[in-house]
Amino acid sequence: MNKVKQTQLLLLSVAVVVFVLLYIAPKRSDSPKEKQGETKSSITTFANIESFVKTAGGMLAPELKTQHDALLNKQSFDSLVKFWDKAKRPDIASYYFEKTAAKSNSALNWFKAGDRYYYSIRFIKDVNEIPALYQSAMRCYESGLKLEPKNVDGQIMLAACYVEGSQDPMKGITLLREIEKTDSNNIKLQLNFAFFSAKSQQWDKAIARFQKVLKIDPNYIEAYLHLADAYEQQGDKAKTIEMLEKYVANSNDVEATQEIKKYIQQLKTE
Repeated sequence: MNKVKQTQLLLLSVAVVVFVLLYIAPKRSDSPKEKQGETKSSITTFANIESFVKTAGGMLAPELKTQHDALLNKQSFDSLVKFWDKAKRPDIASYYFEKTAAKSNSALNWFKAGDRYYYSIRFIKDVNEIPALYQSAMRCYESGLKLEPKNVDGQIMLAACYVEGSQDPMKGITLLREIEKTDSNNIKLQLNFAFFSAKSQQWDKAIARFQKVLKIDPNYIEAYLHLADAYEQQGDKAKTIEMLEKYVANSNDVEATQEIKKYIQQLKTE
């Protein structure tokens, strides 16, 4: 295993916050066939989501299907969310959470529904479902922003969907840049810029963004891990070690720091 992959696995192995874990999960590249589905209307997209929901329900074991169908007949959407969360199908749980959001029509629930769709993409095995999930997330964020148009986190997440899951990524980048003009110290905003730069292998830009995250919040020590990865991608062993040592010095996670110390030692002996 080469050292770049080792560092990336190290990033995934440490006990960092869920938000960061989800963002650093490997992204899937979209094929032309997948991109075609991204221009469809919301109604068609929702129908696509429903087809995946129907397929998932049909694959349940008999006992679970009986339980599931009973909840469905009662339109017990909260219970269905818990059912599919327990089944480790966050995509299907997102579908039913959207129904609870539509019922309550609260901005908070719309944004939560969008987050559920967005984060579930990292765990989807069937890449054919991904375009519909991005579109569903966008639909939920847009619904939330209709109620709270100045919600910055909602704007950032909608922009992230445009960048990662649409044929118009510059629309998302433009939105993020507009937000930066008035809220440049927003951690989520800077992380989005950093991860987008890393995804496109613009390592200098990614490093600058992660450094800004640390300037805004020195306690956001997970940024050191991402800086280490970026520097290693550039072949800068000394800076890689420096960033890893800074994480170790500031982390209270014993298990993670032990693994990182081993890797630091490995880098020093190469």
